[in-house]
Amino acid sequence: MAGAAPSEEALRRALAERQAAVDAQAEAVRSLKASGAKAGVDAAVEALKALKIEAGAAARRLQASVGSGGGAAREEMRQAVVNTLERKLFYIPSFKIYRGVAGLYDYGPPGCAVKSNVLAFWRQHFVLEENMLEVDCPCVTPEVVLKASGHVEKFTDLMVKDEKTGTCYRADHLLKDFCKDKLEKDLTLSPETAAEFKRVLAVLDDLSPEELGAKIKEYGIVAPDTKNPLSAPYPFNLMFQTSIGPTGLSVGYMRPETAQGIFVNFKDLYYYNGQKLPFAAAQIGQAFRNEISPRQGLLRVREFTLAEIEHFVDPEDKSHPKFVDVADLEFLMFPRELQLSGESAKLTKLAEAVSKGTVNNETLGYFIGRVYLFLTRLGIDKCRLRFRQHLPNEMAHYAADCWDAEIECSYGWIECVGIADRSAYDLKAHSEKSGVPLVAHEKFSKPREVEKLVIVPSKKDLGLAFKGNQKMVVEALEAMSEKEAMDMKAALESKGEMNFQVCTLGKDVVITKKMVSISMEKKVEHQRVFTPSVVEPSFGIGRIIYCLFEHSFYTRPSKSEEEQLNVFRFPPIVAPIKCTVFPLVKNQEFDDAAKVLAKELTAAGISHIIDTTGISIGRRYARTDEIGVPFAVTVDSATEVTIRERDSKQQVRVGIDEVASVVKELTEGQSTWTDISFKYPSHIGPQADQE
Repeated sequence: MAGAAPSEEALRRALAERQAAVDAQAEAVRSLKASGAKAGVDAAVEALKALKIEAGAAARRLQASVGSGGGAAREEMRQAVVNTLERKLFYIPSFKIYRGVAGLYDYGPPGCAVKSNVLAFWRQHFVLEENMLEVDCPCVTPEVVLKASGHVEKFTDLMVKDEKTGTCYRADHLLKDFCKDKLEKDLTLSPETAAEFKRVLAVLDDLSPEELGAKIKEYGIVAPDTKNPLSAPYPFNLMFQTSIGPTGLSVGYMRPETAQGIFVNFKDLYYYNGQKLPFAAAQIGQAFRNEISPRQGLLRVREFTLAEIEHFVDPEDKSHPKFVDVADLEFLMFPRELQLSGESAKLTKLAEAVSKGTVNNETLGYFIGRVYLFLTRLGIDKCRLRFRQHLPNEMAHYAADCWDAEIECSYGWIECVGIADRSAYDLKAHSEKSGVPLVAHEKFSKPREVEKLVIVPSKKDLGLAFKGNQKMVVEALEAMSEKEAMDMKAALESKGEMNFQVCTLGKDVVITKKMVSISMEKKVEHQRVFTPSVVEPSFGIGRIIYCLFEHSFYTRPSKSEEEQLNVFRFPPIVAPIKCTVFPLVKNQEFDDAAKVLAKELTAAGISHIIDTTGISIGRRYARTDEIGVPFAVTVDSATEVTIRERDSKQQVRVGIDEVASVVKELTEGQSTWTDISFKYPSHIGPQADQE
């Protein structure tokens, strides 16, 4: 059995040792030559050559390990995909005739069709399947809403400026790119330096502005375009600010997410649902983020489509009745333990992940499973899809558990769906800010005497002590568990004060006895009033679509093998056009039959294009393969036609009056091509592919 491959650290150390040996031998050769001694020079030179060969082999092994050898191939593939997408008008830069604006794109006809089909499938897979309540809320959001949610204060990225030109860059991206570039391309890095760069990448999200600035300065990072020095990092709020109404007094923002519209409507939705939990609300809509330096095409843009679900559930019962439907799914999962130990994602059964507590609860697990099915049925390669758990430094203090569905493309692993158990944070925040209780009720069959924890922060004393940080301290006190609260009560009674960690501040504060009252009170209750927890799957539709473009793209040789033909293997459910109709030759009878067939396809709700141009049938096939059309109908008689499947290029013979029903079965997933090829005779004739 072969041993395990050497680690990157071992390979770097081996290269460093061989390079040191080369340097030492080169010095020995120079000394021999300088001394004028002829004896031994030839042997020393041969030894130097042998050492250089060994060092070269060590460098190649390291290069293969860090993966830089595949960079050119990934870039070449990406360019082929993007060139095809732009040439066939799937999407193009917005305002192109005015040189465009970074981070804004227009979808052309096939791109619009793919997006529409993805969203239609999303509605079918989630909204219809789960009887969700769909809403549509405004993009313009009053400031008070986004103050309550924390976006006004915290929705920021750290930015640096070119000190001479004023060009802005996202600070963490510059540091990340520098470290990754060094790790992938600088084979002379010592193992210790490589380990330092990896550590920086691991804690990047945790670095303060001062720490980030110090690293940029330490590594000598400058503006990428001009090589000018950079300013110190400072926070930049990513929301687009506007004013509501003509006076300019009512501040608003273009929403950075669609979720807040659902949260503020919780009370009405709860009553609409018969005051029953659990239930889910869903929304598809535009969101806006004023990215500092948009890049990577559709992956990081300033206006984009989100599809979000807010599933409201009793915090004391997060089981899910349909979890059994997804429990046996097995896919790549990347829990935090594997990340922290430097291992890779592993195939894991969802039931096992939930039962072991890797995934916090069944409801969260259920939605992870449903997201997996959604993405793979769209056409995402399951081998390049993983679910990565947030590390502790990524988690909000209130979140119970968070996972990202990450899809691998030429840019690396891209977060496309976030699935988070956000606890009761959002509803509590809006309840406090608005004064409207966003709560649910559980009525008891008999009154119950219960002992309840009562935490009453003294906002006056806390305000005097903590000024602008008062709100965060109050939230942290109110979020204490019963054990934490009773431990604090005991400490305050015995010592009069204690240190208390406030996660949102990132430090301990001193709480005195007069700042908070903690007690357990007995009450008779006829119902339980509580704030529901929220499990939120949030889908970046543009990111999913771009990854789908890459996963669906391939090339194949033409029949003459003189050129490579581009193909998108979109599943029928998302293909922009479901079929094409081609009269085999310019012939009035065939043209008339094609027009009748087109009417029948339209009546059946099947998108199609009819091509009566005189170019060869093979060229017409290639032209529609390039936009991912799954089926082509060739009209060569008034009674029968051939239907050709895009990827296999197989053809079957079908009566002209059956075409619409056959294509509908295929595009709606009621039949597979294998089913159809068994049912109808195969066909090979003069109209077969000429590509």
